[in-house]
Amino acid sequence: MSIENNTYQPDWQPQNAGSEFACFVTKGVDDTGGPTAANVQPVRRNLSVDEYARGILNGDRAILSRAITLIESNAPKHFATAQELIQKLLPHTGRSMRVGITGVPGAGKSTFIEALGSWLCDHGHRVAVLAVDPSSTVTKGSVLGDKTRMEKLSRHSNAFVRPSPSGGTLGGVTRKSRETLLLVEAAGYDVVLVETVGVGQSETTVRNMVDYFLMVALTGAGDDLQGIKKGIMEIADSILVNKADGDNKVKALSARADFDMMLHYLRPATEGWVSRAYTCSSLTGEGIPEMWGVVEEFFRTVRGNGVFEKRRKEQVLKWVNDMAQEHLENLIGANQAIAAAKARIEEEVTAGKLPPTQAAQEIIDVMERELFQGGR
Repeated sequence: MSIENNTYQPDWQPQNAGSEFACFVTKGVDDTGGPTAANVQPVRRNLSVDEYARGILNGDRAILSRAITLIESNAPKHFATAQELIQKLLPHTGRSMRVGITGVPGAGKSTFIEALGSWLCDHGHRVAVLAVDPSSTVTKGSVLGDKTRMEKLSRHSNAFVRPSPSGGTLGGVTRKSRETLLLVEAAGYDVVLVETVGVGQSETTVRNMVDYFLMVALTGAGDDLQGIKKGIMEIADSILVNKADGDNKVKALSARADFDMMLHYLRPATEGWVSRAYTCSSLTGEGIPEMWGVVEEFFRTVRGNGVFEKRRKEQVLKWVNDMAQEHLENLIGANQAIAAAKARIEEEVTAGKLPPTQAAQEIIDVMERELFQGGR
């Protein structure tokens, strides 16, 4: 391109200067179509199992994140690597305090977790937060970003916040959450906080993953009970009335008394422990240290009476059985002969031609023939 075609006179030139004005501006080069350092994605090298393990044990958060992505992957090629990694790290797991946190929408779970997590980090603990979100049933990906809701905690050098996809399962708990928990324990995080979305089955699932289970509630317990299932209260080791500050503090104390009265008539969730209600303000921090003191007292109690070890063993056995059941369901779902027979039998049941008990037995007979007898 010629200089004449690539230059122009500035707007601030004197009037009537014409072409005699000596100042010209050269046009910039338009390189938006070419590759730049900003838009070229670096190719990440695949890590070996030993490199993953070494990085995690050294507390490398980037490698920990990559390892969690590996175990969350549904690709068959990643499964063997993920299981080998977990096997290698297993001796370094099990030492953390596992705390589950649930509550009705609007109770301030994430705000409380950030306040508690930040306080723990400032007092020498290393805290991992497994924040489980609702997920798209189409993409199987996380919709909400808990890192954006826990910005302060995410930036703390002693914290690790991981929003996990739930794979579209009811309750928002991913089947890989237990393995993620093992990885963060191996990375040296001594407190693991698992937040549930508080919508159904997720509470029971998380209860079977953690040692201590806390329900975060709002003030006005009588009104809020409409949104709280009795079953959730029955599995909670404590109830925490949040937002106990300002004009709301009196209401919070009243709600605490109401919850204490209700807990009195429920069977304790953990043997040897009396479930009670407490108050705190995640905004001011009042009650946060006291709430953690309750958690520490819980762990002293269950470690002393043997419940801690007993529950951990029961949980790992349930994990095995859950995975075996899931694998069996996948085998059944992938078998076309079973699917066809099941559809036919279900149609006969809904048409009133076959009693449900007999229908169930016929489906089981088809499964046994297809899965264990080679279709004979």
